Amino acid sequence: MDFLNNIEAASSSSTRRWNYDVFLSFRGEDTREGFTSHLYTALCHKGIFTFVDDNLRRGEEISEELIQAIKKSSILVIVFSENYAESKWCLDELVEIVKCREEDQEVQIRPVFYNVDPSEIRNQKGNFGRALANHEMKFKNDKDKVQRWKDALRKAANVSGWLYKKGCTTYKSESHFIQNIVEEISNLRLNWTPIYVAKYPVGINSRAKAVESLLDIGLDEFCVVGIHGLPGVGKTTIAKAIYNKIARHFDGSSFLMNVRENLRTDAGIITLQEQLLNDILGDGNWRVGNKFKGISLIEKMLCCKKVFLILDDVDDSTRIENLLGKCNWFAPGSRAIITLRDRHLLTTLKGNVCTTYKVKEFKVEQLNKHEALQLFKEHAFPGNKPLDEDYSKLATKFIHFAKGLPLALEIIARDLCGKAKDEWESALDMYKKIPNKDIQKMLRVSYDGLSDTEKDIFLDIACFFKGWYKDYVVKILNACELYPRFGIPRLVDKCLITVDRYGRLSMHDLIQQMGREVVRQQAPDILEKRSRLYCYKDSLEVLTRNKGSKKIRGIMLQSPQPVEVQLHTEAFKRMENLKFLIVENVHICEPLEFLPNNLILLKWPDYPFHWPSKYFPEQLVAVEMPRNCIRLPKLINQEYRLENLKDVNLERCEFITKLPKLWAPNLENLDLSFCKNLVKIDECFGSLEKLKRWNLAHCRKLQFLPSQLRLKSLKYFCLTSCSGLENLPNFHSEMGCLEILYLGESGIRELPSSIEHLTKLETLSLDKCENLRDLPDSIYKLQRLRILDTTTTKLRPTCNSIDISSGYGFVQMKPLDLLMKLDYFPALEMIDLSETNIVTIPESISRLPRLESLLISNCKLLREIQGLPQSIRTVLAENCMLLDSQSPSGLLNQVSLFL
Repeated sequence: MDFLNNIEAASSSSTRRWNYDVFLSFRGEDTREGFTSHLYTALCHKGIFTFVDDNLRRGEEISEELIQAIKKSSILVIVFSENYAESKWCLDELVEIVKCREEDQEVQIRPVFYNVDPSEIRNQKGNFGRALANHEMKFKNDKDKVQRWKDALRKAANVSGWLYKKGCTTYKSESHFIQNIVEEISNLRLNWTPIYVAKYPVGINSRAKAVESLLDIGLDEFCVVGIHGLPGVGKTTIAKAIYNKIARHFDGSSFLMNVRENLRTDAGIITLQEQLLNDILGDGNWRVGNKFKGISLIEKMLCCKKVFLILDDVDDSTRIENLLGKCNWFAPGSRAIITLRDRHLLTTLKGNVCTTYKVKEFKVEQLNKHEALQLFKEHAFPGNKPLDEDYSKLATKFIHFAKGLPLALEIIARDLCGKAKDEWESALDMYKKIPNKDIQKMLRVSYDGLSDTEKDIFLDIACFFKGWYKDYVVKILNACELYPRFGIPRLVDKCLITVDRYGRLSMHDLIQQMGREVVRQQAPDILEKRSRLYCYKDSLEVLTRNKGSKKIRGIMLQSPQPVEVQLHTEAFKRMENLKFLIVENVHICEPLEFLPNNLILLKWPDYPFHWPSKYFPEQLVAVEMPRNCIRLPKLINQEYRLENLKDVNLERCEFITKLPKLWAPNLENLDLSFCKNLVKIDECFGSLEKLKRWNLAHCRKLQFLPSQLRLKSLKYFCLTSCSGLENLPNFHSEMGCLEILYLGESGIRELPSSIEHLTKLETLSLDKCENLRDLPDSIYKLQRLRILDTTTTKLRPTCNSIDISSGYGFVQMKPLDLLMKLDYFPALEMIDLSETNIVTIPESISRLPRLESLLISNCKLLREIQGLPQSIRTVLAENCMLLDSQSPSGLLNQVSLFL
C-alpha cells in the first residue's frame, strides 16, 4: 500500500494569486513626469495595486526582478509614446511582456496609444520605423534581437487598447482619458477575479481541458456546452476552473450560481438578470424592475459583446428563457456553459432555445482509482504525512465504498481526519448501514425532481432490480402502469441509473443507498408501513411475525447463505397490493396457505411445495421458479386467462410431466430445460405468436411436440439432448424469424423439408444426432446459415441453381460429403472436421474465398491436404499422426499450424 504515500500532492488552491493587479511599461523620458505619473496615481487611488519600475537598478539587460514583476502581474499595460521605440530597455521589456502573455493565457495585455497612431507601430513607420532602423544599424551583428523587438511591437499593437491624441473629441481631456482607463481596468479586474474552485482540485484540470476543447474558443460563432453527470461528481467545480482560465478572453463574463433555486420566483429571476448585467457591464448600478424588462435590457446591452456565461445547476429550459429570452442575441465568439443534472435538457435546449447554435455535451465521469486515492489522502491526511499499512488498507476500503464520487470522498475523509484506526473501522461499518446525511442531501436533489411514476421506477430499481436486464424489468414495471419505456431513459438522463452494454440496469452504490434510505424514511421504526422491504432482516421479521400490510409493494427475502426458516403460513394475507416477491437461498418448512393475487413478479427458486390452492396468478408477468415441486395440471386451470404472462422459467422441475393447454397469448420466453420427466406439450404452444425464446434442452423423455409450429416471433429454439424426441413438427411459412435451432444429441430421425421456411436461420446444430441419416435438399435454401454442425454423411442435393450470393458469416461443419459441395456455402470462415475418419482434405476446399480456420484435430486417418484457400490463417491439426505437414510442398507455410 505504498502507493497511497507516493501520490504527488495536489495544489493547495486553484485560485491564482497575483503580486500586482497592473504592471506599467512606459518610456520614462516621454511620460514619467506627466501622463504615466497621473495614471499610476489614479490607479492607486482606485485600489488597484500597480507596479512601476522606478526603484529598480538599470543595466544592459533587464533584471530578473523585473521579469518576475511582469509574471506576477495580471494586467500588463504598455504606454506607447512618441519615442518609446528609441529605448532598448523598453523594447526588451516589451519582448518579456509579450512572451509572458503567450506562455500564460491568464495574463492580459492592454496597450495605451498616447499621442501615437497604432498603425505606426503595427507597420513600423514614422518615429517607430526610424528608431528600428537605427537599432538595425547599431545591432547589425544581432539581427535576431531587432526582429524580436519588431515582432513584439506588432503583436502588442494588434491588441485592443486605449487611444488618446491631443485635440481628439473622444475624450474631454487627458484627465477624462485616464479616468476611463482606470474604470475599465477596475471593471476588468473585478470581472475576472478568480473564483475559488476547491482546496484540492484533484482530477479537475484534465476534465476542464476536455470541456475547453468542446468550446472551440478560436471559432467565431456562439457555442453552448452542457456539463452533466452524477450528483456530487464535480460539475460545478469543473465549470469554476474553466471560468478562471478563459473568462478574461471575453469582453465580459458572468458565473450565475444555483440557477435552479433562483429561477423558481420572479424575484430570483430579476436578481440573476441584474447580476448578469452588472458582471458584464461593470458599473454595479443596473436595475431591471421586472423579468421582461430584464430580458430586453440583456439583449440590448450585451448583443454586441463577446461574453462568457456559466449557468450553474439548471433543471428547466423554460427557466432559461425566463432569464435570457430566446438566446438569439449572443454575439459571435460568445460561449456558454450549463451544468445540469438532466441530460435530456440539452435536447430541449437544441429544439426550443438555442435553435441556431451548437449545443454540445460533456459527461463528467467519476474519479479513477489514482485520483480517488489522491483526493482522499489530501483531506484525510493533511500535510502529506506518510501512512502505515493499516491506515492504507482502511483508506482503500473507503475509496471502494465511495466509487470515485468526489463529494463522498471529501466528506468521508474530513470526518476521518485525525481519528484513530478503531474509529475508522467503526465508521466504515456505519457508512454502509447508516447513510451520511450530507451525502444524502446532495444526492437526493435529483430524486426530488422526479415525477411520481419516475420515483416509483427509481425506488423499484434501487431496492430490487439493480443488475437485472432492462427489457425484463420493463415488462414488469409496465404491468404496474409506470410507463418504464419513458421513465427509465429519464432516469438515465438524470444520471441516476445507467444501462450497460449488455442491457443491464445499474446505478452508483451511493445512489442506490440514497434510494433505499428514501424508503426507510417512509417509516423508520414500523416495517409494515414501508412500501418496499429489501433488507433480509427486515423482510424476515415481517414474514415470520405476520406483520404484512397493504402498503407493502415489494419484498425481497434474499439470504447470503442457504437457510431454513419458518414463515407464517398466512404471511402474505394482508399484503393485497404486493407486486414483487423475490425469495432466494431460503427454504421454508411448511407450505404457504396464501399468495396475493396481484403479484406481477414471482421469483422463488427451489420452492418445495405446491402453490396455494386459492392462488389465482392472473396478474403474473414473470414466474421464475426453477427446481420447484409444481405440477402444472393442478396449477393451470383452463379457465385462467394469463394475459399478462410473458416470462416463465420452470427449469429442472421434476414433477412436470406434460405442458397442458394454456391461454397465455403474450408469452415471450419459456424455459423448461432439464425437466427430465416432461413427455408431452399441448398443441396450443405451437401457435404462440409472441414467443421469442423456447428452451427444452435435456428434456430426455420429451416425445410429443405440437404437430406444426407457427411461432411468428420465435428466434431461439433449443431441443439439445432431447433423446426421446424422434419427430420434429412442420415449420409453417410464417416461421421466418427463427435464427438459432439446436437439435444436437436429440433422437430426431429426419428434418422436415419445411425447414426451408426458416429463411433467417443462422445456426443449425445437428451434432451427434445418431438417428439422423439424411438431410433434405431444402437445407441448401438456408442462405443465411452461419453455423452448421452435423455428422450426417448422406446428402442428396438435387437443385443445381440455388442462389448463394447472400451467404455470410461463420460456419462450423463436419459432414464429409459436404466438402464436395462447398460451392453452396461460399461464406464459410471455419470448418470443423475434428474426430472424423476423413483420409483426405480435397482440393475443392481451396474454392472457399473466406475460409480462415480449418479444425482437423484427432483425425487419426488423415494423410493428406490437397489444397487450401489464400484466406486460410489457422490449421489446428493436433494428434493427426499420419498427416505429413510437408506434403504438398510448402502448402502449410502460409498458416499457423498447430500439430
